[in-house]
Amino acid sequence: MVASYAGHIDCVRELVLQGADINLQRESGTTALFFAAQQGHNNIVRFLFEFGASTEFRTKDGGTALLAASQYGHMQVVETLLKHGANIHDQLYDGATALFLAAQGGYLDVIRLLLSSGAKVNQPRQDGTAPLWIASQMGHSEVVRVMLLRGADRDSARNDGTTALLKAANKGYNHVIEELLKFSPTLGILKQILMRVQQTERTQSRVHTGRIPYFTCKRMLAILTLTVLCVPADTTSGAGVALKREEKNP
Repeated sequence: MVASYAGHIDCVRELVLQGADINLQRESGTTALFFAAQQGHNNIVRFLFEFGASTEFRTKDGGTALLAASQYGHMQVVETLLKHGANIHDQLYDGATALFLAAQGGYLDVIRLLLSSGAKVNQPRQDGTAPLWIASQMGHSEVVRVMLLRGADRDSARNDGTTALLKAANKGYNHVIEELLKFSPTLGILKQILMRVQQTERTQSRVHTGRIPYFTCKRMLAILTLTVLCVPADTTSGAGVALKREEKNP
């Protein structure tokens, strides 16, 4: 296991040829394959498969070799694991999938591979957090765009009611917000905040926007009026019309 973790292929080969148990688990549940996958040693992963390594073993938290490789963005390892029968639907015990972990890390190539291999784009953790939500929280706008194009639910909310848009707004991630707004998500509680900001723009006074950065609210207004609804951004009444239209089309 130590040799697999460290990437010492010659040592791994010698140990296996001398009869080492290739599927031996530590107390934590980890195996040589898990460590090689976690560290991105694709040559060792391939070698272990030649001698009967199994993808079925789990760690105490439900981790598998595929989950570990996805979490750390090891594209080639993920590809090798899938070719050797790794379960695309593996989950940690909290419900996190390989796609979720790749989305959290922003690993776009891994995400594309997983989606093309049958990963469920809307599969959430037990707390309701979907891959799109976690990508939005982490500020990965390209990941958000790809997932939306692949059918991610723009309005999916965690168990606490927070949507991807609300979280991105809270974080001030304008690029993520722009991608989400292209797919016309429901504004929810953001609608009232944006309307208050809109009403104060003429006087340039500041309005309390809670945990949402003020300038993020202004940016969202600009996107809603220009990009999404094509209403002039410099017309206060125009922005008001835009928000009213959104109310009729949740």
